[in-house]
Amino acid sequence: MTITAERLERLGACQEQIEKFRQIWKDGPAPMTVQAAVENADAFNWEWAACRFLALPAKAEYERAEASAKAEYERAIAPAKAEYERAEASAKAEYTRAIASAMAEYERATASAWAEYDRATAPAWAEYERATASAKAEYTRAIARAFAAAYIAQEAQK
Repeated sequence: MTITAERLERLGACQEQIEKFRQIWKDGPAPMTVQAAVENADAFNWEWAACRFLALPAKAEYERAEASAKAEYERAIAPAKAEYERAEASAKAEYTRAIASAMAEYERATASAWAEYDRATAPAWAEYERATASAKAEYTRAIARAFAAAYIAQEAQK
């Protein structure tokens, strides 16, 4: 049993995987043995290979083995994962406190600037609203007409 770079290309392998294949086996075919696969376990995307190379019965067997390996992996990493999550929670809490403090300071520092902005733009906004009111009303009526016409036509075709 062998696999070639050309076959990987035909099956749509990414360029990175094809290049890794060629680094290891040059242009020759790769012997597909358990030993060769294990020796190159970190080099290739085995999930992708299973989807492209395995027929249903073999793929089902692969998926059973993969599920068992995944469960063992999850059990093995559980203590380290829990410790990381504890450290992450503590760091996130500290980060959240720092952000809240900084946000409060930012809001205090910018409050007068925002108030001045609001005072300066209020007359222009009121004029804009007054000047655009009739156009907005006409636009709203136009889209209401368009919707009604489209809906009526659609329902008539049923």
